[in-house]
Amino acid sequence: MKILLHACCGPCTIYPLQKLRKDGHDIRGYFYNPNIHPFTEFQKRLDNFEQYAQKEDLPVIVDSEYELDEFLRQVSFREGDRCRVCYGIRLRKTAQIAKRGKFDAFTTTLLVSPRQKHDLLRDIAVAIGQEIGIPFYYEDFRPGYFEGMLVAKSEEMYRQQYCGCIYSERDRYRAKNQQNKKGQEE
Repeated sequence: MKILLHACCGPCTIYPLQKLRKDGHDIRGYFYNPNIHPFTEFQKRLDNFEQYAQKEDLPVIVDSEYELDEFLRQVSFREGDRCRVCYGIRLRKTAQIAKRGKFDAFTTTLLVSPRQKHDLLRDIAVAIGQEIGIPFYYEDFRPGYFEGMLVAKSEEMYRQQYCGCIYSERDRYRAKNQQNKKGQEE
């Protein structure tokens, strides 16, 4: 099948790309991530993805517009449900591009991360695919997560420390700060 692979970053692309190619699919990458904050992080992830794609001879479609304002408008006052909103934003656009490009299906590298809300992600993608009229190709890529991260590390690829949005960045540092305080109290 000709599959459009939504990519959040270079490291998360490694295993899904290898697996999909091994299974005989024709893959094109698609970078669209309006959730990533700050802009410097967005640019690092985009640059890293493009470098990896070039190395792997992966044709790509890149949406380099930094649409953080739009992402924040849609998430505001729904911060507790931000992942649902974020998945919907990114996968809807991926499905639209896939349909317009006459792909057979679309999928996402988000399915490789053990930190993502996997069932929610799959359910949203399937519903969007049905709505737009393009199948969502589901595969649980999580078994290859550590393999992909080892490759990323050996190739000295930039590996981010949080999902991407301002809220996940806040949670990362909040958790670290709380651990430090707890350690100081003991």
